[in-house]
Amino acid sequence: MAQTTLPSAGTDTITLSQSLARFAAEATYDALPDEVRASVRQRLLDTLGIALAATNLDSSQGVLDHLVAQGGRPDAQVIGLANRLPAAQAAFANGVLAHSLDYDDTHLPSILHPSATVVPAALAAAEAADATGAQLVAAIAVGLEVCVRVGMAGYDREARNSLYFDRGQHATSMCGALGGAVAAGLLLGGTESQIADSLGVAASMASGIIEANRTGGTVKRIHCGWAAHAAVNAAELVRAGISGPPTVFEGRFGFFQCFLDGNYSPDEITDGLGVDWAAPGIHFKPYPANHFTHTAIDAGLQLRERGVNPEDIASIELGVAGPTVRTIGEPIEVKRTPQTGYQAQFSGPYVLAAALLGGGGLGLGLEDFTDELAREPRRRALMEKVSVVAKERCAGIYPEEFPAVVRVRFTDGREEIIEVLENRGGPGRPLSDAEVSEKFRDNAGRRLASDRVESLAAVILGLGEATPVREVMGLVAG
Repeated sequence: MAQTTLPSAGTDTITLSQSLARFAAEATYDALPDEVRASVRQRLLDTLGIALAATNLDSSQGVLDHLVAQGGRPDAQVIGLANRLPAAQAAFANGVLAHSLDYDDTHLPSILHPSATVVPAALAAAEAADATGAQLVAAIAVGLEVCVRVGMAGYDREARNSLYFDRGQHATSMCGALGGAVAAGLLLGGTESQIADSLGVAASMASGIIEANRTGGTVKRIHCGWAAHAAVNAAELVRAGISGPPTVFEGRFGFFQCFLDGNYSPDEITDGLGVDWAAPGIHFKPYPANHFTHTAIDAGLQLRERGVNPEDIASIELGVAGPTVRTIGEPIEVKRTPQTGYQAQFSGPYVLAAALLGGGGLGLGLEDFTDELAREPRRRALMEKVSVVAKERCAGIYPEEFPAVVRVRFTDGREEIIEVLENRGGPGRPLSDAEVSEKFRDNAGRRLASDRVESLAAVILGLGEATPVREVMGLVAG
């Protein structure tokens, strides 16, 4: 990892936040590559579908009740409800919904979930500013890019490890607040200088720790909401006259010194900025579970397709990259006995059992992660047979992918090994347009009537210059 020489305020040296602000100001809809515009529309569709499905969660209802009770100006739509709230509050609500099912997209190798923060922040700001679909698409594209680049600046390519993650920091909410602030600043009409200030202000609000991944608690579900709330607030506060430090990233007391002890790669932020775009390479999630579990799910589905009888299994060794063991395999007693569907989403033993027994959606769906199924005796019996171990073969690929090597030992002494080395939904194994749409329909149909689901899909996939964002958000009102 490299450190950069600190520019002094008032010099001619352009800082990292100023570089990002200049890029954002120049990245108009017409300047975006076609594949970036298409990818953003798909991610908007995916995020709205996930958020609609998440309105049914008890934790979502608690957050929504809390926010609606506060009232305020009806600036922006809360997804799935009749209510409109102030933009920052709507962004909070929709960010919670976008991330609560662990079904949102992932960038690798930074291990960020960019859309769950950037899209809600952008939607709320776009409504408040009465923006068009084209303006929304451009702002989301830029916000995703900023989020990913700040995340990659904290990724150690030699060690193949996220320094944020290693410290227990939730890079998704931290970097998402920054990407969301740029998107919101653009939509609210911010100048290049104001966008830089939005980054400087949002950095003081960026936060999130991921202990809940290991030992439980639903606080992680609010992280993207909190980040989207911070993003919109930062952009609004800059409009009100608040400013941020120009050296907010590289300064002596800046973001990277504060969170990473000054160990970061500034080139990850600036190299290829405006030329190389992250959005098309961000992985969609085919299954509603922690992304570290997805290749294990694929292995379980393969075993099921081969006709394996779960009762004939003596033991299963789930081999994964070492850094993922602590999330999906430790403490093993907890991972073998999830008490809720949410805990099951972070359990290697559970997803293998669920895949072996068969599921919905694109292989496993939301209906496979209920509290009742997490405690179902047949699944519990299978989970007891699963161990989660670090495999050197997987470590050599992680975190460009989250590979799995599954070794099954049968009661008759036979062994079978399945290797899944690439994630489904990424550039190497992309979801088709039909699969992305199928996922959306399955999710959105849990809240909206089928005719509205189809109308929403058509509007989003054709989103362009003349479409008012308020018109789009009217289709997701409950």
